[in-house]
Amino acid sequence: MAKMRTVDAIVAILEKEGSTEAFGLPGAAINPLYSAMKAHGGIRHTLARHVEGASHMADGYSRAKAGNIGVCLGTSGPAGTDMITGLYAAQADSIPMLCFTGQAPVAKLHKEDFQAVDIESIAKPLTKMAMTILEPGQVPGAVQKAFQLMRSGRPGPVLLDLPFDVQMAQIDFDIDAYEPLPVEKPRATRRQARKALDMLTASQRPLIVAGGGIINADAADRLVELAEILNVPVVPTLMGWGAIPDDHRLTAGMVGLQTSHKYANATFLESDFVIGIGNRWANRHTGSIEKYTAGRTFVHVDIEPTQIGRVFSPDFGIVSDAGHALDALIEVARERQAAGTLPDYSAWARSAQEKRGRMQRRTHFDNVPIKPQRVYEEMNKAFGPETTYVSTIGLSQIAGAQLLHVFGPRKWINAGQAGPLGWTGPAALGVVRGKPGETVVALSGDYDFQFMIEELAVGAQFQLPYIHVVVNNSYLGLIRQSQRGFEMDYHVSLAFENVNSPETNGYGVDHVKVAEGLGCKALRVEDPQDLASAFDKARALMAEFKVPVVVEVILERVTNISMGTELDNVAEFEELAASAADAPTAIAALLD
Repeated sequence: MAKMRTVDAIVAILEKEGSTEAFGLPGAAINPLYSAMKAHGGIRHTLARHVEGASHMADGYSRAKAGNIGVCLGTSGPAGTDMITGLYAAQADSIPMLCFTGQAPVAKLHKEDFQAVDIESIAKPLTKMAMTILEPGQVPGAVQKAFQLMRSGRPGPVLLDLPFDVQMAQIDFDIDAYEPLPVEKPRATRRQARKALDMLTASQRPLIVAGGGIINADAADRLVELAEILNVPVVPTLMGWGAIPDDHRLTAGMVGLQTSHKYANATFLESDFVIGIGNRWANRHTGSIEKYTAGRTFVHVDIEPTQIGRVFSPDFGIVSDAGHALDALIEVARERQAAGTLPDYSAWARSAQEKRGRMQRRTHFDNVPIKPQRVYEEMNKAFGPETTYVSTIGLSQIAGAQLLHVFGPRKWINAGQAGPLGWTGPAALGVVRGKPGETVVALSGDYDFQFMIEELAVGAQFQLPYIHVVVNNSYLGLIRQSQRGFEMDYHVSLAFENVNSPETNGYGVDHVKVAEGLGCKALRVEDPQDLASAFDKARALMAEFKVPVVVEVILERVTNISMGTELDNVAEFEELAASAADAPTAIAALLD
């Protein structure tokens, strides 16, 4: 059996487990692992400018393609604490990500050594496993267990902390004899599928709520198949957006208080049965539980047993991987279809589409400064069905989810539950790594963009091209809107007269100069008539220079985006579209 350092064993395992994309920053306490990666040569490493940025890159890479597990690396102490926000974002959205931190030697862990912190205890609440490995012989088994845990049940991140002396220790290890541990995923039974379909077919107006678990299971095609067999409308959650294409005849739109459609809320409130698959009943999807559940029967399918009943008790719960559940439901549904015993839901499905045709939000405004709705209209025109959007939080994300179109799984990549400012840019770089050659468009408000803005230099250095649309109102727009209830506008303005850039006209930070200073290309748009040409130019610059291209759009300072407190109490601050000209990129043609 071969003698090798533990870090050489780690790198060999990463290759065998198929996890060869790493993001991080070297440092004294993690340099042994970096030396192993250099010697091996098969792990591609992207050097971040901040360890939190590296964690979001690894997260974005994991989300980009089924089966991906991004690796994040950092030295001891603050590198680990910098990763915590990234671990939280991944854990909250059920994303596998493997983090390695360096650590002080084992004998010095209790001596308050330089940059020695108990990262295991800090990270445990946000991971499926956090472990400071104290014995060299445990290293291969710990990495093996990490991969099994990340892939089994509800996916999530793992952190492994490596004391310096443990990294340098020699162990006996044979990579040829190494085998990944079996992955454990619960399966719905045929009896459970029969009962769920019995409940669905006993209803008059059923809906399928499609959550992010369907994306994680790589089962979007099976969701569409089930919906088509049953002829039942589908409501994707924000994390499940793209599981059914927006232009599919059974797409009913998104339900909720913020990232939602008026027509979808209206359809949901008419429903009498809901089967949620791979979703978690997030509060911004449901509003109050009393309103959400009234008059409806619920089936909940989730891979994690403790998710069943966490928010409210369904009438029937099934613990299953979403893909396995869909397989069982499709099998039973096909049998009933062949026997002619499925109800005809065509009128119900048509009614959902009819609502789409008369409850569209207006997007066509010619105002200067630009209204945000027009930006998304022009994005719909400029970027086709193959586009992958990346976003995280704020009015920009909320309006984007209301007005953009997504046509497939993993085409909308979003930090849903955690929503950390600054996630968008580095995550987009990870997505570009995971989708080489594909069109990636990030969407940020000015505040999200300013968090982690230094990571643009990573895109320039490593030639990771994408388009970053920055809608700039020089405000913390979502917080400003939420402050309306307190009758204040307090410490949410980012505006100032920039003595170096008077051309910003009081909007403060010159994002164009900053982006160019970081090695990227940037454009500023102040007239809605120029948006189309700006997006065309951005594509050309991206193709020519192979760097991120920032398109900054100067918005009106104050815009209130549709949102509310209940599904039947969402405030519309603009009149709905009255004709097709008011919403020219709406998928469902407006009914006059």
